Amino acid sequence: MPIHHSLWTVSDQPAEVPASSMTSELELENMITAAPQILSREWMLIGRQENTGLGGRVDLLALAPDGSVVLIELKRHRTPREVVAQAIDYASWVEKLEADDIAAIYRRFNPAGNLSSDFRERFGQVLDEDELNQSHQIVIVAADLDASTERIVHYLGERDIAINVLFFQVFKHGDQRFLSRAWLLDPGQVQVSAASKTRGEKEPWNGEYYGSFGHSDQRDWEEARRYGFFAAGGGAWYTNTMNLLDIGDRIWVRVPKIGYVGVGRVTGEPVRADSFEIEGQPALSVLKGDYHRAYAGDPEKAEYFVPVEWLRSVPLSEAINDVGMFGNQNTVCAPKTPSWRMTVETLKARFGVEG
Repeated sequence: MPIHHSLWTVSDQPAEVPASSMTSELELENMITAAPQILSREWMLIGRQENTGLGGRVDLLALAPDGSVVLIELKRHRTPREVVAQAIDYASWVEKLEADDIAAIYRRFNPAGNLSSDFRERFGQVLDEDELNQSHQIVIVAADLDASTERIVHYLGERDIAINVLFFQVFKHGDQRFLSRAWLLDPGQVQVSAASKTRGEKEPWNGEYYGSFGHSDQRDWEEARRYGFFAAGGGAWYTNTMNLLDIGDRIWVRVPKIGYVGVGRVTGEPVRADSFEIEGQPALSVLKGDYHRAYAGDPEKAEYFVPVEWLRSVPLSEAINDVGMFGNQNTVCAPKTPSWRMTVETLKARFGVEG
């Protein structure tokens, strides 16, 4: 069903704000370049009007915190179906980009910048070249979408193709114009699809979840071990994938750059920091870590906790980090690679966990 936006003034006599339009789609592209948060607060723009060598140019390219690439195509004057086909064609080009290619794209986009240092400043973590462009997703930006194209996007999404559509509409009130936008599909689910489609050999998912625990001044692994929880926060990108977990699921937890530190059974749904309790007390009154306290009531930036019954956990000094083990910056994912299966088999033996 097509998405339509309406905007009303808030007053005793509400008035509908009339719809307007962009002067050109270049205007929208310029706005996104100036304020990438129009698309997502968790993406870093790295390229614009990049020549693919396939007879066309990608409108915009971005990186997510895990180093995955986001291909962004504006509808312009093409039909929605044409832009979907074009974007998929461009995705075949994106998939083959190596680290050096992406660095060169960023130099053209920002000649004064440095991809590694700018990535670290933007996301607060080192850009791992081995994880760069291990997956990608497609985002189409359009003011409208016909029913057949909407069916195509839903069809691809249901088959784990990481594609989404961002609808936008412009309104005018007095001398000001306002932009509203809405996603066709849940961005979190598209993120999950992208994470499960890493480059290289694929195989069926083994039913085991991977979890990345960002031990830092924000959250403390020893507290997670002691009180039985898994946590993440600071933005929707970091917490969206926690919704993959259901009660009873098993999750193998890795601290980035350190190694695997535990495996446990999920015993509850994700809970925002201001509602999570430990032994009957508010969690933030018990824990010493920061856990994004300043955003405890913010649905997007808050820390979220998942209660876990640890089957086996070890201190950071005993973390398991063998060569070839699976790693990913997504908070939770369901990997479909041989390296994940081999990692789980190794961890079962090392942690003494059966099943």
